[in-house]
Amino acid sequence: MKRVIIGLSGGVDSSVAAYLLKEQGYEVIGLFMKNWHDDSVTISNECPWLDDSNDAMLVAEKLGIPFQTVDLSEQYKERIVDYMFHEYERGRTPNPDVLCNREIKFDVFMKIALDLGADYVATGHYCRKGTIQKDGKDIYQLLAGVDGNKDQSYFLCQLSQEQLAKSLFPIGELTKPQVREIATKLDLVTADKKDSQGLCFIGKVKLPDFLQQQLKPKEGVIVEIPSDQSLYQVDTPEFNSEEEKLAFLSRKIEYKKDLGKIVGKHQGAHYFTKGQRKGLGVGGTVEPLFVIDTDVEENVIYTGQGKEHPGLYKKALFVSNDELHWVREDLALQTGETLAVKARIRYRQALEKATLHKVETGLYVSFENFQSAITEGQFVAWYLEDELVGSGVIA
Repeated sequence: MKRVIIGLSGGVDSSVAAYLLKEQGYEVIGLFMKNWHDDSVTISNECPWLDDSNDAMLVAEKLGIPFQTVDLSEQYKERIVDYMFHEYERGRTPNPDVLCNREIKFDVFMKIALDLGADYVATGHYCRKGTIQKDGKDIYQLLAGVDGNKDQSYFLCQLSQEQLAKSLFPIGELTKPQVREIATKLDLVTADKKDSQGLCFIGKVKLPDFLQQQLKPKEGVIVEIPSDQSLYQVDTPEFNSEEEKLAFLSRKIEYKKDLGKIVGKHQGAHYFTKGQRKGLGVGGTVEPLFVIDTDVEENVIYTGQGKEHPGLYKKALFVSNDELHWVREDLALQTGETLAVKARIRYRQALEKATLHKVETGLYVSFENFQSAITEGQFVAWYLEDELVGSGVIA
């Protein structure tokens, strides 16, 4: 009998995933990951991880599977929290959920599971795993979940062949309503539980509050750049190569304070991210202000009116070689090669037509349509049909 260790988070998805594995004849063990207990940072008055681990335990009891808690807070702090602060200080916007999967669930947690004699690790993600044969070898595919509304393949965009080989995603063929229905039939305590928000496994933490306790506030100015600023009226130069053109399309516009007017103050440029609208506290504009860029060196936030502001839009982005990842290593491009794909630059976004261009130093992703708020530090992921084949950090 194959042994599967499932990460029970105290939510409905992993609860039902555990049940399905048991039905499929696996020996199932539930593990709850505790990822936070630093009292120097108050996250919220309630202690959601206690409720969650309690719910996970009740589910395990109900399903008749062994249960234990593992404390991964040290690794979590090192690999996720410290990394996040470092990225914010550099003026980038990290994606903790993608990292948490790569570094914690499918690395630290997976190693613990394999040490406990597991053949597989399972999670309650809405995605599927495929296996194909190529040159006599098994190659694993990361496929979108059947529920288009909940597909979470994007969050797993950094997984490797080794990690996929040992992974199972039991609810990938189901929709969220079907999952809730199974949980209700089984009378699981998690059946009606709301989906968790907030940082992966820290519970109900609001990111800005968390950042504010770590990154010291520093007053700076908010500058509004008019949409008819001559910066945006650049004639497209003649290009000698496709690479020159891509470099131009993905370039970062250099803003300066005197290109616009000062419209307000903020408490730290590193708390803000491109495309952000809330939290600026500036009124009196015809259309709402959006962040179009942040300068953490000078501590300035650049904004523009309305979601059509030209400062929000770009057609291409770049991923450097050291932040480029192929889930399907066999499909990795060589310098000079291109590939037509569909890509997304954030979790909830619909897939957009794009072309990958491999160059010496990395990879350009050029989109057919303009993309809003391409944000450094976030992940771009690309697909062939419903298979996620690779991803990278936006440079």
